[in-house]
Amino acid sequence: MLVKLFGSAVYGVSAMTITIEVDTIPGSGYFIVGLPDNAVKESVDRILSAFKNNDYKSPRYKMVINMAPADIRKAGSAYDLPIAIGMLAATEQLTSSLLASYVIMGELQLDGTLRPVKGTLPMAIQARQEGFKGMIVPVQNAREAAMVNNLEVYGASTLREVIEILEGQSSLKPTVVDTRAEFAKAQEDFIYDFNEVKGQENIKRAMEIAAAGGHNVILIGPPGAGKTMLARRLPSILPPITLHEALETTKIHSVAGKLPEHASLIAHRPFRSPHHTISDAGLIGGGGNPQPGEISLAHNGVLFLDELPEFKRSVLEVMRQPMEERRVTIARAKVSIDYPASFMLVASMNPCPCGYYNHPDKECTCPPQMVQKYLNKISGPLLDRIDLHVEVTPVPYEELSADRMAVSSDTIRERVIRAREVQTARFEGTDVYCNAQMSNKQLQEYCVLDMVSANLLKVAMKKLSLSARAYDRILKVARTIADLEGAENIKAEHIAEAIQFRSLDREHWAG
Repeated sequence: MLVKLFGSAVYGVSAMTITIEVDTIPGSGYFIVGLPDNAVKESVDRILSAFKNNDYKSPRYKMVINMAPADIRKAGSAYDLPIAIGMLAATEQLTSSLLASYVIMGELQLDGTLRPVKGTLPMAIQARQEGFKGMIVPVQNAREAAMVNNLEVYGASTLREVIEILEGQSSLKPTVVDTRAEFAKAQEDFIYDFNEVKGQENIKRAMEIAAAGGHNVILIGPPGAGKTMLARRLPSILPPITLHEALETTKIHSVAGKLPEHASLIAHRPFRSPHHTISDAGLIGGGGNPQPGEISLAHNGVLFLDELPEFKRSVLEVMRQPMEERRVTIARAKVSIDYPASFMLVASMNPCPCGYYNHPDKECTCPPQMVQKYLNKISGPLLDRIDLHVEVTPVPYEELSADRMAVSSDTIRERVIRAREVQTARFEGTDVYCNAQMSNKQLQEYCVLDMVSANLLKVAMKKLSLSARAYDRILKVARTIADLEGAENIKAEHIAEAIQFRSLDREHWAG
């Protein structure tokens, strides 16, 4: 008996429906065709054991299982469940008219228990687009799939429960998630807040400018000055993530298997902080079976690279193109996969190997050439993509022990949102959505300087030995400062403040 049912495969952050055909013919043995990988081929052994432990008969015929389209590689153990259901239907141990109505995915254990799978959210989106009635998935993935409206999602714990659902004998109800209500509620809570930070007003100001204009930022300071603490609070002042952005971000985390068991839409902008020993593939994405890397997991949020000079140079260099294009392409011989990668980069570093160069109290023990060598670990092209260089100094005891409450993240976020609204109106109709992404043509149009501002910038470039790359960055940051103040044109004070954030562009910064 020939049986057809449907599964799904994830490529990048999208899914493709896979038709699974099971047929019995004279002979013996089991044959899976359609470019299965080893995990798919091994599914037969798991399935036969699950049949035995749940009192189902193992087929005594030759079985051919075709996974179409046959020219696309099928990977992973998530096809265990649809293949098992197909084998039962082909041997008439299961009779159901619903096989063509549901997308079925899940990994089987030897006792018939279902294990969760990756990428359920993009599978559910694809299932709805193609008009399926619903999905049957492991119970751990049910909430994730149920984020998609107008789709019946059943979460099952065992193979027997799946069969009962298909035969109409189950008491299980479809999983229902009020996505919008849960999303709105979850947006209200932040773990970190800027009101917990004592002192560091100039650093908070730099963070506010970075958030308002989408600027990348690097924090330079001695150990214990608060670089990591400040970076972790940056997401709390970014504009709230939109429902579209949340869905896009959640899809990436779903594909990577990073969503918790009781998942809902990611309601806060992600904050990713990989260790400096990370590999190229870990940061950018890739592998034999391509997976999104840290830059994609930080999509619509913040990527924090602590101790930047300690990262391998090759790892930092491969970030350059994704930072410009806001996406990363993983190319393989037979497939090319795009992952979104629109993130704000926040990096931190010590000013020298010992950490105390330019420290107000402690003396640096590093010779000048060692300081310069340490700074040279970061390439010029990467620094070229960082707008704000912020020197972080230790907080004095008087400020640490003060009782006054600092400005909250909510207050700063309101100012950031107003500045972003100005930029949204300015760049309407383009793919640019913040000042940091302005092209040279847009710089000339929106960053016109009066005589006083132009002269100030000219003098600063000469006196501080600023590099040529600093010019555009200063204009972009000044434009953001003007937007925060609600000013239509860039003024001299905006240029003056922007110049302060170009420390590493000064030729003699390290000596």
